[in-house]
Amino acid sequence: MSVQPVVLRQIPSASPVVPAPSLHVAIITDGNGRWATSRGLPRSAGHRAGAEAARGVIQAAPARGIHTLTLFALSSANWQRPAHEVNAILRLLHEYLLTETSHCVDEGVRLSVIGRRDRIPATLREAIADAEALTAKGKQLHLRLAIDYSAREAIYMAACRFYKVTQLSPDAFSDVLSEVLHGGSTEVDMLIRTGGEQRLSDFLLWECAFAEFVFLQKRWPDFTTGDLAAAVREFHLRERTRGALPKDIVS
Repeated sequence: MSVQPVVLRQIPSASPVVPAPSLHVAIITDGNGRWATSRGLPRSAGHRAGAEAARGVIQAAPARGIHTLTLFALSSANWQRPAHEVNAILRLLHEYLLTETSHCVDEGVRLSVIGRRDRIPATLREAIADAEALTAKGKQLHLRLAIDYSAREAIYMAACRFYKVTQLSPDAFSDVLSEVLHGGSTEVDMLIRTGGEQRLSDFLLWECAFAEFVFLQKRWPDFTTGDLAAAVREFHLRERTRGALPKDIVS
């Protein structure tokens, strides 16, 4: 049986902003290429439009009570795409880091990159290291960009290191996974996927064990701050039992 996309409830424009308590929101930013081709544009134009959508979401996140925002920028599986498209994404990421790092510092945003770094260009690795160092003291939001990222590979690499840990526990494994990922590993509260697809696509498999999922038909360049607000509202309307009985049944 297929899972139907969530229809987010509309929020009146005059509704006050009610921050949620310390959410980790992860977003699979899907649909950039299809957004562009549907408009007769090159796929690279869709990725650039997606970067603009990301700017708005990053700026709006703290007001919605989001303390950590993880965006899926480039999957390890994306190396299978045409080289010119992958190179365009890598150039865009490099440009983003160069132009946005100072803004992140001003806004109190800590920027981290999770994923492999041995296959990306050296200039991009340097830009990542510089951005992480300059924004390390940011407290308003922890922005994590997943670049050349595979959850299965990260879990496998962490498992290979885990046998050296003296005290075995899920928390200890999470600590090892944090080391592998560079940008840390914290449990995801809500995962949003745009573009109409309804799967995780090897994204944050360990961290999404109890995440609430929101699937949207609209493609990432069309995702707005209003959509983010609606998704957070939807999250708070759900009862999260984590396997226990709902409160009304217990009472």
